This record gives sequence, C-alpha cells and structure tokens, in this order.
Amino acid sequence: MKPTLSSVVSRYGAEAKAKLANPAVHGEPEDQLRAPLEALFADLTELCGLPRSAIASVGETALAELKTRPDYAITLRNALVGFVEAKAPGKGADPKRYKDRHDKDQWEKLQSLPNLIYTDGNSFSLWRSGQAEGAIIHLHGDIETSGAALAAPDALLELFEQFIRWEPIPPKTPKDLANVSARLCKLLRDEVTEQLALGSEALTALATDWRKLLFPDASNDTFADGYAQAVTFGLLIARARDIALSAGLDQVGKQLGKSNLLIGAALRLLTDDVENQSALKTSLSTLTRVLESVNWHTISKDRPEAWLYFYEDFLAVYDNDLRKLTGSYYT
Repeated sequence: MKPTLSSVVSRYGAEAKAKLANPAVHGEPEDQLRAPLEALFADLTELCGLPRSAIASVGETALAELKTRPDYAITLRNALVGFVEAKAPGKGADPKRYKDRHDKDQWEKLQSLPNLIYTDGNSFSLWRSGQAEGAIIHLHGDIETSGAALAAPDALLELFEQFIRWEPIPPKTPKDLANVSARLCKLLRDEVTEQLALGSEALTALATDWRKLLFPDASNDTFADGYAQAVTFGLLIARARDIALSAGLDQVGKQLGKSNLLIGAALRLLTDDVENQSALKTSLSTLTRVLESVNWHTISKDRPEAWLYFYEDFLAVYDNDLRKLTGSYYT
C-alpha cells in the first residue's frame, strides 16, 4: 500500500511518543526525537517522488558547546542539500523567538546557512540565509501524547519538498557573490574559533602548522580570521579559473598552489588530514556546494577590477570595521 502523508505522520507520532515516554531512555528530549525524525525524513522523501534510499540524514553527536553545527546534515544522492536543527518539544520552530542564550547565539551563526529546517518535533520551519521561507507548520496534536493520532497539514510535505529539492542559486553580480560568500566565510571563521576553544586536536595542529608556514605570531582569533578568508578566496579563485570544486579540495589546493602559495598552502594544510575537514564540515561543505555554482566570467564580465569592488562588498558583510581600516586585507 502506497504511503500517504496521514500514514507517515501517524507512524512518526507513534514512534516519537514511545521514545519520549520510555523511562529507560536517558538524555535530552530532542535526542530521543532523532530516530523518529530520520524515519520521517525518509518517508517524506518518498512522498516527494524520490527513492527513500536517496536521502541520508547525517547526525551529529549532541554537544551542548557546539553552536556552529546543526543536528543533521541532509544529503540527496550524496549531494548536500541542507541542515536540520532539532529542539526539545515545546520550544517551537521560530529561532528568532528563543530566549535561551545558547539558542540565540546558535541562531546568530546558523542563519548564514542557505537551507535550514528548525523543528521541535511539533512544528517545522524553513530558513534560507536567515529569512523564513513561508509560514511555520504546526502538526495537529502533540508529539509527546498524541501517538498514532498525530496529523499534519499538507503544507508539511510542501515545506519538506522545498527543502529537499534545494539547489544553489548562482549569484549574478559581484555584490550578490560577496554577500553569500562573506556570510559563509563568517561561519567558517566561527567554526574554526569554536573548535580551537574546545581543544580540537585537528584544528590545534592545523593552527600550529599555519603559524610555522606563514604567520608565526598569529593568535587563535587571527588564525581563524586569516584562515577562513584564505580558504574562501581559494575556492573563489578556483571558480574564477574554472576549477571544479567537486573534484575535492585536495585537487583544488594542488592546482592553485602552482601560482598562489598562500592559498595553495591553506588548502593543502586543510586536506592533508581528514580530521581537519571533519572538524569544519558544516561551513566547508556548504561553501563548496554553494560556490560550485559560481561562474566568475558571467559575474565579473571578465574585468580584473571586479575583484577590488568585490572585496569591498565582501568586507562590508564579513567585518565592516575591517572594511573601514583597509580595503586590501588578506588579498
């Protein structure tokens, strides 16, 4: 029998209630929603006319300290499409209304992502670069008590289909590209800073190598800033030279290293150790996916001076105080 939205949400409700009500289960309520949510995403994918096996929900180990990494990265046929952040039931799905300092700080960082679902199990919302895409969808009933009686409006499937069929929109002007890349560069900088503060061995070693190779006196903040910009501009320069990012960052680094030692070194340090990429996977995977769609020839009309105007616009979004100090920082 072909599944329907009604049967899918009913099963989700039954599984979620059983998980949340089980006295033997320990941990935060949002952690208990993981398995039911993963099954729901697969079911909704099938209702969208795609094989349920096409989607993968790559879950993260729950760490309260992490603010730059959502609970799930969602891939479709091995291509990143977006992220999901799960909250405890009753918290709602509007991150702009959260009062908790951790949630507010997390939203400040995650709003850079171009395709993001927030959910507390009862409500679902879709966000594109900090802007709500449509209304928040509320299920009929309560995830903790309704069980199989839980129901959903058709809009839930519409929201999920918007999410799962997301494709990067190629920027059309240098200013559009500057806005997109600066927001993601900030997320990369924040992710580097966060991992260093948590004592990540991979990032600590990466910072040490960076200092040995390039800037011996760089503080952690200076390293995070310089490294994020070097990687972001490395990917942009790669696209300006028609180098495909899908070939892997190691190949990008090797090709760029022939003519740009700083950029090539930054990317090679990143790709020498798989743990380096893993520690920065939210920002790096998004940057790579979004910038792969960039056609610099179209954006710049092949004018060399387009880079100068681009960087001014980039700094206005990335760090406006820095823009006031200099227009050539790290170029």
